[in-house]
Parts: sequence; structure tokens; C-alpha cells
Amino acid sequence: MKWLTLVIKYRLWLGIVLLALAIFTNVQAGFWPSFVLYLTAVVLIVGHFIFGPMRLIQEFMETGDMEGAKKVLASIWFPALLIKPIRSVYYTVKGNLDMVDQNYEGAEINLKKSQELMSNGGILGGQMKQAEGANKLQLGMLAMQKGDMKQAENYIRGAIRSGLPDKENEAAAYLQLSSIMINKREFRAGKEYFRKAKGLKPTTPQIADQIKQMEKYITRMPG
Repeated sequence: MKWLTLVIKYRLWLGIVLLALAIFTNVQAGFWPSFVLYLTAVVLIVGHFIFGPMRLIQEFMETGDMEGAKKVLASIWFPALLIKPIRSVYYTVKGNLDMVDQNYEGAEINLKKSQELMSNGGILGGQMKQAEGANKLQLGMLAMQKGDMKQAENYIRGAIRSGLPDKENEAAAYLQLSSIMINKREFRAGKEYFRKAKGLKPTTPQIADQIKQMEKYITRMPG
């Protein structure tokens, strides 16, 4: 809804204008005539700081406009004031943007902050589990890039246990586990995880290409 997007985008400034109008009305006509203006202004201003413009970021992320997402993220001046579920999403998005910029150190810091908030009840129910799983998968991939295979395996197994949002993420997790097992020379397990990844029939080009590449040599492995 376009009107809601506009309200979220200009919520703080609209709240400030209404607050000024409430003060003026209070001076001219008394408190009660200005009460609704005061209430609306407080709701808008407080809402800006505790909910933030995360809905706007979601729209930019879905359309692949990373620069737009960064601008919206930069407009959040005090992330510590965001309520836990929103703060968790904030750090997840920040971590994802760091990964796009290949700032892997920053990505790891922000994803771990998000993970900590999720563990403390930052997101509720199945939504929490899926978000936690996706976060752990990304942390596992970061650990693999750093060559820490033990930590990577722990994170990715944790991601699968927590649950992942879709088959593309599941396939990616099983592919990473397959690579880890092959690296450990546990070929039987590596093949089993590869079969699980392939069985999900992912359509993401990068994952589908990885499956094709691995299929060329995995059948020749012992086990």
C-alpha cells in the first residue's frame, strides 16, 4: 500500500510537525483540543524509533536495489532502540549487505548479533526458527571461507535442525555439508548429502551449477 509506505518513510517528520501543531493548539485553545494531535505525534515519533523503516528495506531487497536498502538502513540512527524482532532483522539485513560488499568480517559480526537476539526471543515461533536457520547457514558459509571447517559444520548442521525458509537454502546447506564431508574424506556421507541437495531440485543458477559440477566427479569417489 503506497500510503503506508509514505507514512513509514516520513513518519518522524510528520510526527514532529504534528507535535509543533499540538503545542500551538495547546497554547491557543488548551490541552484537550490538542490531545489527539499530541497522541498522534507521539505514536508516529516513537514508532519511528522502535519499529524503524524495515518495511521499506524489504521492498528494496526484494527488487535487488542494494543501494536503496543501504540508504534506508543508514536512516536508522539508534538501532538499540528498535524492538528485538526488528533489531534482529536489522542486523540480518546489515550482515547480508556486508556480504554483498564482501565485507565478511562485518557480516560475521552483524549476523552473530542477529543470532544472539533470535536466541533471546527476538523473533517468535516458526518465523524465528527459519530466520535462525538462514542466519546459521550464512555464518557457516563465512566459516568455510575462513577455512574453519569444524565451525562451518556446526553452523550448517544447526541451520538444518532449525529449519530453512525454502528448498534453495536447504539445497545450499546440504551442498556445503557434502563439501565438508568430502574434505574430511568421509565420502559416503558426502555422497548422501549431495543426493539430498540434488533431490530438492533447486532452481537458483549458482546452486544448480554447483550440483552439475560436483556430479562430474562425486560418482567416482569411493564409499
